[in-house]
Amino acid sequence: MSESTNAKKSDGIGSMIKLGLILAAFSIGACTVLALVNNVTAPVIDANNNSKAKAAMKEIFPSADDFESAKEKCGTTASGVTTLDSMYYAKSGSDIIGAVVQISGPTYDRSTIIVGMDNDGIVTGMRYLENNDTKSFGQNGSDPDYKVKSGDTFYGQFAGKNSADGFVAGETFDAITGATITSNGIATMMNDACTAMGECL
Repeated sequence: MSESTNAKKSDGIGSMIKLGLILAAFSIGACTVLALVNNVTAPVIDANNNSKAKAAMKEIFPSADDFESAKEKCGTTASGVTTLDSMYYAKSGSDIIGAVVQISGPTYDRSTIIVGMDNDGIVTGMRYLENNDTKSFGQNGSDPDYKVKSGDTFYGQFAGKNSADGFVAGETFDAITGATITSNGIATMMNDACTAMGECL
């Protein structure tokens, strides 16, 4: 093998190593930038989510003037398929007048709702915080322009319902047209949320 052939092989290996080092440097740089961006944006996203949840709590439980965390009550739900994200006692002065729960679970995709219930087991309201279902079907559940048979919004119809009656799509509440899976998923979340609140009121 000639010296020129050995030199070419050496140059080829050197070029590959150089290219590998350049790619590694770019990867490290990109990861560092992403980490820095995440550190800046994560607190802002959390603050926005908390603000959205607090606004929804006040909307579904207007008679409450304060909400006290009952995080220790969070955990496994009755169905085992939903997640109790947070729970708050709804208070008027020093009196507990009900509770509010944020709960997530499978619908057609996945949704997160917030539900309020007073001490008598009456639902004070329900709102969506997140709805990842199909547009024009499951997403109608969180659409303020979509009306169910009763003439109310899908989410608005839950206010005033007695949790003791349970939640069954098409029976105790109007289902979303063409979205049976979503409606059944919401029924499960409503039942789990009210059961959890009932256990601590």
